[in-house]
Amino acid sequence: MDKEKINQLWDKYKDMIPYVIFGVLTTVVNIVAYWLFYRVFHVYMMVSNIIAWFASVLFAYLTNRKWVFHSEAETFEDYWKEILAFFAARLGTGILDWLIMFIFAEQMGLNDMVIKIVSNVVVIVLNYVASKFWIFKSKDSE
Repeated sequence: MDKEKINQLWDKYKDMIPYVIFGVLTTVVNIVAYWLFYRVFHVYMMVSNIIAWFASVLFAYLTNRKWVFHSEAETFEDYWKEILAFFAARLGTGILDWLIMFIFAEQMGLNDMVIKIVSNVVVIVLNYVASKFWIFKSKDSE
């Protein structure tokens, strides 16, 4: 593969590649926090899930704004709108995650760690779409 082809691929996927990397790390933060609070500290499953959600959203915001979508926020108002939009979108997918865990792990008794991983895959895809086209969309695309 020549250098030009590699550059074309990078230009095409320059947001997606770091998003996948930080998405995996965000998933690790989510799963480790959940496991730590539920399995080690014996915090109720759904409370552990909320703590894990908060830790992973905070990590995701900090990494996504800088290294994935290269935020163009310049003023306090821009930052505030961006943070609110980010947490609102993540709250929506957080509720979805909570519902998936509640229905499939809590109520149906399926393996909580398997359900947690599956839920994270769904959430990552939805979060990418929200971030790319709503939260961090560049001023050029407006």
